[in-house]
Amino acid sequence: QVQMVESGGGLVQAGGSLRLSCVASGPILSIGRMGWYRQAPGKQRELVAETTSDGGANYADSVKGRFTISRDNAKRTVYLQMNGLKPEDTAVYYCQAYCRLDGTNWIHRWGEGTQVTVSS
Repeated sequence: QVQMVESGGGLVQAGGSLRLSCVASGPILSIGRMGWYRQAPGKQRELVAETTSDGGANYADSVKGRFTISRDNAKRTVYLQMNGLKPEDTAVYYCQAYCRLDGTNWIHRWGEGTQVTVSS
């Protein structure tokens, strides 16, 4: 049915860059807030960045100045450009989205995650 599919993860050296993508698909009219979260082994999932329908954005302090979130509503896609990657950025990155089903109904959806590994 409605699902989020992430891509773009991989292995990079410290200082490198990656661009993550997440596409929302299924019987939805549009998408509202979309965000990127990450979870490292033994740690709780944390918010990395989020964006609203009009392009507003919010970032975790740890990634400000290095990561940029953006969206393409026509493609129902959210991106996360990650520059200046650090070993502490290593985690599984998850996409989350609020999807509009009709005028009053919205649903949450999480992607399955994409691994980002930054070597030192």
